[in-house]
Amino acid sequence: MTLDPTLEAAFGVALHRQLKMVHQMLRDDLAACRELASDVAAGAAGGEILQRIASLTARSPIWTLRVNCLYHCRVVHAHHHGEDAEMFPALRRSNPELSLVVDKLESDHRVISGLLDEVEAAAAAPDLDGIAAAVPRERLVRALSDLADLLLTHLAFEEEAVAPAMRAWTSWPET
Repeated sequence: MTLDPTLEAAFGVALHRQLKMVHQMLRDDLAACRELASDVAAGAAGGEILQRIASLTARSPIWTLRVNCLYHCRVVHAHHHGEDAEMFPALRRSNPELSLVVDKLESDHRVISGLLDEVEAAAAAPDLDGIAAAVPRERLVRALSDLADLLLTHLAFEEEAVAPAMRAWTSWPET
């Protein structure tokens, strides 16, 4: 969708850029988690996996703390909670015609929440080594793959679908 630059406002453009920046951080961390899942599937030792999870570092200047797949899940949960509580109601107030788009985004958030919970549960599996390791490894790889498939699609759809409305905001839409 092409934006009409005459309908854009500095405030809204800045908010939309911030949304895209946060989404890119989520994409970057998800890519690191997926790489780790591939290594798990290939049989990397459990101790090595735990060490790599502990040393994953986000690439954003905003995030200087060390993060891992579980922290990534918590960040996505928090980000989606903020959108559900603040951004989506503001979109509904400012652009009631986006109601179906916001409904889809909220529905995606519920599904993604379940997938994040599955990633957390799979990553917490007690045994990534040994004879019985194949099942927890496959579960973690599948959970991360399912999360990545939906989350990446969701982020792209959200950025595109809300851009015209958000970029036109001159201030935060009041209640």
